[in-house]
Amino acid sequence: MTQPERRYVITFGCPDRTGIVARISQFLAHAGGWIVEAAYHTDQDTGWFFTRQEVLASSLPFGMDALRAQFAEVAAELGGEWTVTDTGERRRVVILVSKEAHCLYDLLGRVASGELDVDIPAVIGNHASLAGITEAHGIPFHHVEFPRDGKETAFAEVCSLVASHDPHAIVLARFMQILPVELCTEWAGRALNIHHSFLPSFVGAKPYHQAHLRGVKLVGATCHYVTAELDAGPIVEQDVIRVGHADSIPDMVRKGRDIEKVVLARGLRWHLENRVLVHGNKTVVF
Repeated sequence: MTQPERRYVITFGCPDRTGIVARISQFLAHAGGWIVEAAYHTDQDTGWFFTRQEVLASSLPFGMDALRAQFAEVAAELGGEWTVTDTGERRRVVILVSKEAHCLYDLLGRVASGELDVDIPAVIGNHASLAGITEAHGIPFHHVEFPRDGKETAFAEVCSLVASHDPHAIVLARFMQILPVELCTEWAGRALNIHHSFLPSFVGAKPYHQAHLRGVKLVGATCHYVTAELDAGPIVEQDVIRVGHADSIPDMVRKGRDIEKVVLARGLRWHLENRVLVHGNKTVVF
């Protein structure tokens, strides 16, 4: 698979006003930067401006550190929040799992095929049942026991394992444990979760059974960033698939798993490509 030319990705958000696009474009043009992708949006409700721009790394006479230092001056002048990342840096993803395998299988398959060009240095599970498929892909699996009265120690071990890899994303691929507030804070903007889109309509045990009894016509999934408020973080991606009156509960579960896999993969890709800008509890996805 041919790799695209190396690019620097700039994301920026600030209070909207006249001249923002001109100022950023002027800065890049003066440096000789060749913009190959650019997107803009203003949120009319908050008055906040967003942009994401990709610049060919080879077009600039300096490297990443100098670009960051110089763009920091522009961002300070405009009064905004920004990031500058390098597509030449390999992205690292750590995956957390429990027993459900569909999301893990899907992500491992996308990585193995080259569709998702990332490194997965570790998969961590609170059950050992997914160790085999993980290790078959040449990836270390870490089993961390979560005893009923020892979850604090277990989460400390998970935190240490994750930190040792300094990942760009931590994916909760149907990881059925609620993260403590401290981890939500430490992983803010990096931890992605997936859940069925029945929330908050059908909460608690057996949501598909509840939905089947109500005769729902759509099942879906939501990929979002993890926050201290359960399943209420900024939404990255959502999608649905139709179900009908002839679908059994196992049919609905199967379709739900199908859409969860797709939505999680999309959300992860967009996050790793720095296409997701978070403002408050909302996102702009370029």
